[in-house]
Amino acid sequence: MITTHAKITPVLDPGFVPAVLWNRAFEEKTASDPGAHDLHLALARKDGTVFRRSLRILSHQGENAALNIKYVERLVKFMLWGQGGSRIYIAGNDAIADAIAAIYSENGSRSFDWEIVGNGMFDEHITVIATTPDEIPAQNDAAAPLGRHFEGNRIGFDLGGSDRKCAAVINGEVIFSEEIPWDPYFQKDPNYQYEGIVHSLKLAAKHLPSVDAIGGSSAGIYINNDVRVASLFRGITDQEVFAEVVRPMFKNIMAKEFPGVPFDVINDGEVTALAGSITMGTNAVLGIAMGTSEAAGWVDPQGNVTTQINELAFTPVDYRENGPVDEWSGDQGCGVQFFCQQGVARLAPAAGFDFGDMPFPEQLVEVQKAMAGNDPRAAKIYQTIGTCFGYAIAHYADFYAIGTLIIMGRATSGPGGQIMIDAAREVLRVEFPALAEKINITQPDEKMKRHGQAVAAASLPATT
Repeated sequence: MITTHAKITPVLDPGFVPAVLWNRAFEEKTASDPGAHDLHLALARKDGTVFRRSLRILSHQGENAALNIKYVERLVKFMLWGQGGSRIYIAGNDAIADAIAAIYSENGSRSFDWEIVGNGMFDEHITVIATTPDEIPAQNDAAAPLGRHFEGNRIGFDLGGSDRKCAAVINGEVIFSEEIPWDPYFQKDPNYQYEGIVHSLKLAAKHLPSVDAIGGSSAGIYINNDVRVASLFRGITDQEVFAEVVRPMFKNIMAKEFPGVPFDVINDGEVTALAGSITMGTNAVLGIAMGTSEAAGWVDPQGNVTTQINELAFTPVDYRENGPVDEWSGDQGCGVQFFCQQGVARLAPAAGFDFGDMPFPEQLVEVQKAMAGNDPRAAKIYQTIGTCFGYAIAHYADFYAIGTLIIMGRATSGPGGQIMIDAAREVLRVEFPALAEKINITQPDEKMKRHGQAVAAASLPATT
């Protein structure tokens, strides 16, 4: 059995079991187990990209077996969604490899990940390979500069769940920007998204003497400008339509409407991190956008956008039994249930609000109104989210060398956002003082909010 002792309890969510504390308690247990031994993990892609992690596990017997499997499976889950790959190599314990293979299979409890991460992102279902330490693949995760191209006449765009933004940018200066409401999530006809994207691009193009490059951000996974997994297209369930129409949508738009113009689209979290790096003049930036979901992006200490997918919405942050369940993936305790409008709605009843079947975006607005009126119920929601986020930051720091953490998004707007930041800082100060000194938690200033994302997105493509 693993027991955790959090020094700060989330006021509305006392059952929360921080992943970072559970992992550390497990690691302390291995230190006193004479049968503990090394286990090596590698997550690989068809193109040769490999992410490695080495750890210690308990002697694999009795009640230790279940603890080992939970520890390894939750780390594998984080690697799948934080780094990305379809081939899981496990060296050091074949029984654990067999257990992980059963979990990440067509009929296993992680069948969603088996399909969406494996086949959806990397064109093959997840496989688990038992191997030896001598044969496990070596680390191979090349990072490359992306963005920071400001010359010429450019269009930057961002596609969100409730609005789409576009901007015309000349030599790094925004001369026009527009935000247009839309509702793409459950549209069954992909023409809705196609026409909306084209409309925004043409709107920006009208304000430029020419279009030299187009860069954009959107929620989801984009590889070589192909749509792989994106919540904006969740309503399109026909796999043939998705493969033939949705996956190449951006390439088709460019070929028809802007032939020959350099183009890049990446995850919106990556652009958030890049915008922060550009505007703040710093690197090692983790950007977290708390909106419809939890979006994340990473600029490494060298200033590069890496090949990691950084979909932290689906990474576990809460290890309690029977934790909050994400309705899409079916998994428990993942970031999407905490750090976005879903987290606000989940906590609202515990705070004393009765919103009934009100949609999540409207619940968030009501909580923000209450917070503006100094309603203590709303303050408890933000304090709870912030406390959970503080522990999540410490967990993320086991995977990212964070120097600056930027949080933004609708769920952080208004005075509640500062309550959230203060609560997260307090967790770091009390539980993780070394991280508290190292990590600068901040929100974007008004210039970055208004124009930073657009400029960063527009800077993505190189023109030479």
